[in-house]
Amino acid sequence: MQYKTIVLELLQQQTELHEQLRKERRLKAVLETSARQLRDSHLSWLERLSEQNPQSDPAQISSQAMELAVAEFQASLPSGQDATEDLSLDQAMASLRPVMSRD
Repeated sequence: MQYKTIVLELLQQQTELHEQLRKERRLKAVLETSARQLRDSHLSWLERLSEQNPQSDPAQISSQAMELAVAEFQASLPSGQDATEDLSLDQAMASLRPVMSRD
């Protein structure tokens, strides 16, 4: 999986947030941390879904796990006016961390 690519595309959809992180030269740090968190969330969902549905196709479980992990990540992103407010790296990471660190 290319977690960084997925995270970058999702951040690019949040144009204000993406631009602010880029201007502050913090995009790379947020991208790397978020990609690790997305990976961890995907693996966590993969484990849970595999336990719940041991007879299911592993490829299907992996796909479902990724969908759930991406949905969590998207839900953690600031939206609307939140994205246009000044956002420090610490604030960006704090907004991403609660959902992505769930086990």
